[in-house]
Amino acid sequence: MARTFGVREPEVLIGGTDFYAFPRLDPKGERLAWIEWCHPNMPWDQAQLWVGYISDSGEVHKRICVAGSDPTIKESPIEPKWSSKGELFFITDRQSGYWNLYKWVESNNEVLSVYSLDAEFSKPLWVFGINSYEVIQSHEQKNVIACSYRQNGRSYLGILDDAQGSLSLLSIPFTDIDNITLGINCLYVEGASEVDPLSVAKVTLDEDKSKAVDFKIIWSSSPDCLKYKSYFSLPELIEFPTEVPGQIAFAYFYPPSNPNYQATHDEKPPLLLNSHGGPTDESRGILNLSVQYWTSRGWAYVNVNYGGSTGYGREYRERLLKKWGIVDVDDCCSCAKYLVGSGKADGERLCITGGSAGGYTTLAALAFRDTFKAGASLCGVADLNMLRAETHKFESHYIDNLVGSEKDYYDRSPINFADKFSCPIILFQGLEDKVVPPDQARKIHKALKEKGLPVALVEYEGEQHGFRKAENIKFTLEQQMVFFARLVGRFKVADEINPIKIDNFD
Repeated sequence: MARTFGVREPEVLIGGTDFYAFPRLDPKGERLAWIEWCHPNMPWDQAQLWVGYISDSGEVHKRICVAGSDPTIKESPIEPKWSSKGELFFITDRQSGYWNLYKWVESNNEVLSVYSLDAEFSKPLWVFGINSYEVIQSHEQKNVIACSYRQNGRSYLGILDDAQGSLSLLSIPFTDIDNITLGINCLYVEGASEVDPLSVAKVTLDEDKSKAVDFKIIWSSSPDCLKYKSYFSLPELIEFPTEVPGQIAFAYFYPPSNPNYQATHDEKPPLLLNSHGGPTDESRGILNLSVQYWTSRGWAYVNVNYGGSTGYGREYRERLLKKWGIVDVDDCCSCAKYLVGSGKADGERLCITGGSAGGYTTLAALAFRDTFKAGASLCGVADLNMLRAETHKFESHYIDNLVGSEKDYYDRSPINFADKFSCPIILFQGLEDKVVPPDQARKIHKALKEKGLPVALVEYEGEQHGFRKAENIKFTLEQQMVFFARLVGRFKVADEINPIKIDNFD
């Protein structure tokens, strides 16, 4: 719910469905492939891949469901593509629960696995334009496919030989890949790494299309940031135990890092835990200058991929079904406690932040648990019923699968239990937010102010759901920093920041 999905209304070619995506014509213009799904499912819960034949008059007829019609198989096909020979490839999670590559054999309507791996070769369909693989070469006996996948918190780029069923990895600096596209004897890759911000790189291939012979970044979101490399804190992928015995969850931990300063041996750093949005999304272990803002100033920082996050297969993603506000909150608290127990953070200086769905997890953790000493909510969801009633069409039934009964909607909404908050909170809210109306933040602010807790509310004119103006993004970071420093950090901020007034404190 942190993004906008460019959904198209169903047209005549598809009947009885709510949404469709990835319409793909074969090279001869004779067949059309597409993905469709219906509420209450989201496309990553359950979907179908269809093929329709184009008549002489241009109409779609003779529809065939290639994947997703078997009630005994729960799957979510995505990214159908035709090879130059007219073979249909796609990605689905029908066997292992991981999105892997498959091929449709038209003659007997059979689906065959192209390559199996406990890794994600695609990602949830939040936006149009996902492009995780390319058929880069077709011969009579084989297809050569460039593909990217995520495994254990890291992305890989490889070349897959369809005939041999073999996968060769390409050596490139990116450890995180969003999309790839085909060029002339090359690939263009959108990605990043621990020291590279989000960038686009040209990867030149050899004649056999099996090795990368050159890698060149042609666009960078922060082209000058490498001069500050000595300050970068590199993420460590950690596994930590959850509330469920024998079960683990994942996070990226960033220790404080500044070559000019060193804490005393016996001092543990304050910790800021970030809960990502979605909630079916994923934190990535890439260079994020907002994270470095904290770590270069003495904070430890952790991005939690709680149960329900993508990137770890269907079973992990479905931990959140009917348990949003429980599993995510428990995992964030468990991660913080794990880092304290490991000696990596000060248990008396634990703070939590998050935006949108991550803001909901933040507010729920502060209302229903006592792990954190302060928190920041950025356009956070406080009222689940209001979210369900007012959100846009694509997500209009999204949280039905995540929450459960009407009682759950009430019991897991922090706005109904403002009396349970027991620590300082700062709230940031866009006044034109249609997903989380400003009244939610105002009600939390009013209740905490009346209770006597330190609280601050920042409202932005002209901002919607998520902040887009540079000055507001900067102000939000700085005010979180000084808020936490004054109330739980026990240190003076080195930067020249004018703190806003904190009710019940100033």
